[in-house]
Amino acid sequence: MASQWYSLVSRKIYLARTLLVQLDEAESLPLQEALWQGAVELCLRSRQLLLVMVTRLYQDKRSEPGTLEEMRAQLGDNIPEIAEFDALANGTSNWWTHLDQLEYDQTRPPPAKKTVSDENIIAVAVANGPDRSAKALSRTLAELKHFIDTLEDRHSEW
Repeated sequence: MASQWYSLVSRKIYLARTLLVQLDEAESLPLQEALWQGAVELCLRSRQLLLVMVTRLYQDKRSEPGTLEEMRAQLGDNIPEIAEFDALANGTSNWWTHLDQLEYDQTRPPPAKKTVSDENIIAVAVANGPDRSAKALSRTLAELKHFIDTLEDRHSEW
């Protein structure tokens, strides 16, 4: 049963990668943004489905956690994946935190642009936010895929 969930997560990752490949070839900014947002949404869905996959690995056939906290409430703290997810969520630079940043960025309206004049220029600042490069998202997808492959291998040995 868990292998079906592994296949589903793998398919979402594959589709996200397919959108990213097309991003460089997109001829208009709206198309580029649509491809980008589609790839991000597929990544976020992959992470959510990964949580469901883990619950299935532990024979929970009904739960469909949407967050790490929901998965912890359903399975407890005594499984190694909870510790792995906690380490990722508390980390500073990994696929989990990159997806957190992208999710935050994608679910908020863009910040208002301030007008610049000679009177209000104090310093030049770089806009804060997640790395929205195709390379960064590709790296995140590769790390996520590696994680689910390792998880599937670990549990298929049992």
